[in-house]
Amino acid sequence: MSGVVVPERRETAAPAGAPSASEGPRPRLRRERREWLAAGLFLAPDVLGLLVFVAIPMVLSFALSFFQVSGFGSYEWIGLGNYRRMMGDPLFWDSMKITGLYVVILVPVLFCVSLGLGLLVKQRLPGVGAFRTALFMPYVISLVVVGVLWKFLLDEQTGVVNRAMRAAGFDGPSWLGSPGLALGCVIAVTVWVMMGYYMIIFLAGLQEIPREYYEAARLDGAGPWTTFRTITWPLLRPTSFFVLLMSTVAALTGGLDLIFVLTNGGPANGTSLAIFYIYQQAFGFGEYGYASAMGSFLVLIMVIVSAVLFTVTRGGRFDDGE
Repeated sequence: MSGVVVPERRETAAPAGAPSASEGPRPRLRRERREWLAAGLFLAPDVLGLLVFVAIPMVLSFALSFFQVSGFGSYEWIGLGNYRRMMGDPLFWDSMKITGLYVVILVPVLFCVSLGLGLLVKQRLPGVGAFRTALFMPYVISLVVVGVLWKFLLDEQTGVVNRAMRAAGFDGPSWLGSPGLALGCVIAVTVWVMMGYYMIIFLAGLQEIPREYYEAARLDGAGPWTTFRTITWPLLRPTSFFVLLMSTVAALTGGLDLIFVLTNGGPANGTSLAIFYIYQQAFGFGEYGYASAMGSFLVLIMVIVSAVLFTVTRGGRFDDGE
């Protein structure tokens, strides 16, 4: 074996600037850390805003619901006393019934109107850009201004609507003074305000659907309704779920500004939504602990309704295999 020559092992030098085998993952880790840091910095303002203006006030409000708070700032622990009072308060439950009716009517009407407008403004029509802007404008106007405007238009004596009806030979009703009409007027004004916002959301969802699907349906001889039923509606599920969820939450917790200006909860508490009744108890009568208990209950209802929507619609996800 003395004649066998073992070749000498040579180390191959790595190219200049290339990381060694032991240092290979480090640049990638550093890059991932930088990406996480950048993402954290971008998210920090929103997270901080949610904590300061949403999460912390909700926790403090829930804690406040266990106290009897006087107008002079004294706190008295009463445990579940505010919740027992809420269970026996007929005015609160009347406001919850009105809120339920408000949600059941408003959400489907707003959904259908917004979807219809989204389908309309998606078409290539002359002046469609100005039409989109006009429909979206009410959403950016202050709700107080909207309320004053519509209160002027719907006034029984001097309102433009009743004047036009009298000119046509009809007697105009008391739009905001009749318990049977006031809530309908509030719903109609809310739809007028919000439809432009949800129209834009639907328009964005519609523009994400590939044109090739519609061209294939046209070649197969499918009509407008068949195309909508088999292509547009199924592919619009995520957008539809978002609109349904957001409009439901807004209906449960919103409407205070319009009701305060248009009807102030009247007539005969016919438009006193739960959020308006909570506002009255807190800032009208100084019952901050009681208002906090009702607010916590309303948040619980909102969470339950949202969970039901997630379950029923599966979060807007597509079926397996689609």
